[in-house]
Amino acid sequence: MKEVLGMSSAQMPSELACYDPVARGIHWQIAALALIIVSLGLAIPEAPRNTASRDLLMLLHRSVGLLILLVMLFRAVWRMSHPPPPLPPTMRRIEVALAHATHWGLYLMFFAMPLAGYVNAAAAGHSVSFFGLFSIPPLLPENQKLSQLAVAAHQVGQFVVYGLVAAHVAAGLMHRLIRRDEVWGRMLPVRR
Repeated sequence: MKEVLGMSSAQMPSELACYDPVARGIHWQIAALALIIVSLGLAIPEAPRNTASRDLLMLLHRSVGLLILLVMLFRAVWRMSHPPPPLPPTMRRIEVALAHATHWGLYLMFFAMPLAGYVNAAAAGHSVSFFGLFSIPPLLPENQKLSQLAVAAHQVGQFVVYGLVAAHVAAGLMHRLIRRDEVWGRMLPVRR
């Protein structure tokens, strides 16, 4: 098994200082939800306006956005009482700084994007339904300029998220394929 993964026995994930199971689960939930919401977001412009299919896509996109916000709130609370394992001392300062900046950028964006989506809807005078189970009323006065600003922030923010996720994945792959160090195994979903 170790040879198949290309790791020495000292690098096997079960022997590393890893994130706890809850943190790993939340990480992969957010990753899955991000893929779903991006897919829905890309499908929305293709659906004709004022149709049931577009309404369904909007409902699902907004609902998954709210779900991401809820999971991120839980993740932030969890992280306060469960700090991440230390990075290996072999990492250079610039690498540590970039890793922290990327993580905090992802945290910020996974809070900001759902909030911008809600502000867009609320400032346009719309409530936001959570999978049709309940609705969050517009808690802001109707303001078309604010709604448009929130849409612009949401649309620009998606590219920030894409860049941060690409950097995060590239760093993980670099640790796995090039460095072959223990960083790769810290967040793997399955432990042996």
